[in-house]
Amino acid sequence: MSERYDRKKLAQSITAARLYYEDALDQTEIARNLGISRPTVSRLLKLARETGVIKIEINNPFVDAEDLGVQLVDKYQMNIHVAPNNYNGEISTLDSLGAYTAEYLTQTIRPGDIIGLGWGKTIHSVTTHLNNHPVEDTTVVQLKGGINIRYQDTYADESVTELAAALGATPHFLPLPPFFDSKVTKEIVERDRFIEQTLELGKKANIALYSVGTVRNDALLFQLGYFNSKQKAALKKSAVGDVVSRFIDKDGKVVNKDLNDRTVGIGLSDLKAKKHSIVVAAGILKAPAIRAVMKAGYANEFIVDQAIAQELLTYED
Repeated sequence: MSERYDRKKLAQSITAARLYYEDALDQTEIARNLGISRPTVSRLLKLARETGVIKIEINNPFVDAEDLGVQLVDKYQMNIHVAPNNYNGEISTLDSLGAYTAEYLTQTIRPGDIIGLGWGKTIHSVTTHLNNHPVEDTTVVQLKGGINIRYQDTYADESVTELAAALGATPHFLPLPPFFDSKVTKEIVERDRFIEQTLELGKKANIALYSVGTVRNDALLFQLGYFNSKQKAALKKSAVGDVVSRFIDKDGKVVNKDLNDRTVGIGLSDLKAKKHSIVVAAGILKAPAIRAVMKAGYANEFIVDQAIAQELLTYED
């Protein structure tokens, strides 16, 4: 499928989505308006969902965040917090989660702590909601490489800078890509004194705050330019998402050893050693990755939105 055809299909899917969700036309009416078949309309709406054009969120008014949290703790016997919708007056789910997590994080940090930080929109939603909260002798370190070749916003530098500024802490950046083309190249670069010190600091961090990714078409790691279509297809088939840029299956096991060996940043086993290994996530599509992290024991604290919370309650395994 050519890029031109992809763009045309995507544009058509946006039109179909607007007619369906904004103008409340049914699929037959949309087909008539666009001069296409009804099955084609169905495929266009599916494409819009898969590419993130449509983001659907269902809020259950009969279940509040506190009740969901209690049920999740009882079900999984883990430290799980559910961010309420519209927390502190925020409108979007991501902002509500960010504000809730920012407050939780500042209550957790103590003098002398080293805080390791992931990156992405979710983490940035946390750091943008931080108020000044100086804590003596604290350090903030980037946990994984974030430089990319597509100029996509990973918010790696911004998030470290914002958290360090709020705490009055010393920031440490990891100015490397998330993946190298070869394990040998990665190992050579990591022997650099400055890089080695930063990586070691990430391992020493007693607090780690990070999110999980998906393997959907618009996943951030898929947009950075490191994977071709064949590699993406393979990851979609075997993985449920990524944790600190390391792709895992439904049980939390690494799905591609070669890729894992070329990944820059903290290892999954290192996450288990943290006093506070905190996953924060929003959006029902991240629920499978969250469950995988739970199974593998990479995190010991979870902060999720109500959509993920309700989805996790449906899991039988």
